[in-house]
This record gives sequence, C-alpha cells and structure tokens, in this order.
Amino acid sequence: MADVFHRSLFIAGPAGQLEALLWTSAEAEPPFVALVCHPHPLFGGTMHNKVVFQTAKALHQHGAAVLRFNFRGVGHSEGNHDNGRGEQDDALAAIDYLAGEFPGRPILVAGFSFGSRVGLQVGCADARVDRLIGLGLPVDKMDLGFLRECSKPKLIIQGGSDQFGSRKNLEALFATLPEPKKLEIVDGADHFFTGRLEKVTAAIDAWL
Repeated sequence: MADVFHRSLFIAGPAGQLEALLWTSAEAEPPFVALVCHPHPLFGGTMHNKVVFQTAKALHQHGAAVLRFNFRGVGHSEGNHDNGRGEQDDALAAIDYLAGEFPGRPILVAGFSFGSRVGLQVGCADARVDRLIGLGLPVDKMDLGFLRECSKPKLIIQGGSDQFGSRKNLEALFATLPEPKKLEIVDGADHFFTGRLEKVTAAIDAWL
C-alpha cells in the first residue's frame, strides 16, 4: 500500500482508553472513513486478526481513512470483556472519534465474526453510518435478527464452509433482509477464509 500513514493512538472509551490504529493517506479529505471491528476477544480476537487486516487494507486502497481498535480488555485497551454489550459502546466511541476527526465524511462500519455482530448492530442504529460490511457472520451462535430492520446498503461475505455460520442459516437470514444488500459466498472457505483472503478483497472491491 503506497502512501499509508500509520498512527497508533488511544481513544477515550466508556470503560477506559481503547488502543487503536488509524491508516490515512496523503489525501486531506478521504472519500469516506471506515471502522473495522475484530473477532471474539475470548478466543484470541484482536485488531491484528488477518481478516480484519485484509478488510482494512481493501478499504484503504479505495482511499478511505481506516480505524481498527481493540475492544475493552484486549491488548492495551482498558476494561473487561462484556459479552458484546459494552463492546457496542466501544464501537460507538470509535465512530465518535472518526466523526470528530473527519467531519462530514461518510462512515462505513465493517466487522468480522463477533465484530460483525457488534459493528453491524451499532452501524445499523447510528445515522452517521451509511454502509455496512459483515464478514463471517456467526449466525449459528448469535442472534442477528436486528439486521431485518436495517435498510442501509450492506455486504455480507461468508465462507461456504463457515463452522460458526452455516450457509443454510446465513442464506435464510439474508433472504429476510431489506434491500440494498449483497451476499458473497466464498466457496470452500472456513470461518477465517484461510487461504482465500484475496476473495475477501475482491468482494469488497466489486461492491465499492
């Protein structure tokens, strides 16, 4: 990635400071800004997860300023894991940061696995967010029914062999979601898109 400016920082969160990493470019005004939420903290999820990194990279290549952060209790972020409740407040604090740093810019929220559950719910409800990307939705493990009320443009990327979100259950949920929507199934891919991360990039590129 050419002309990437990495900025490590801390965001004020509701349970203490949140460790974050912001990618910007030479453009003073990015066309949009993006937040990418990481997978489950209790199973090793951090902002450095490969799927999160790949998603951030794909978004940044479209000119976006991209923010990744660690949920409470992860890495150098303060606080303790809160089963997705407090983590929604963490994501909201990250959106607040982006809105303050880049006033008036459209905000895209993306999330992988647990991060999709958190990011999509917050993004659906926040008027500042205009587009959503969910990767590896854990539909077998978590209730994602809130998406049925979300009419914002949304891209869902799922591994065809995802062990936490079966294709059958994901397609059943997707059928009930309002437009605009796009579903990209990566055939043969597991939950972590092992060996098929380039398909994630291609799906994001095509959608954007």
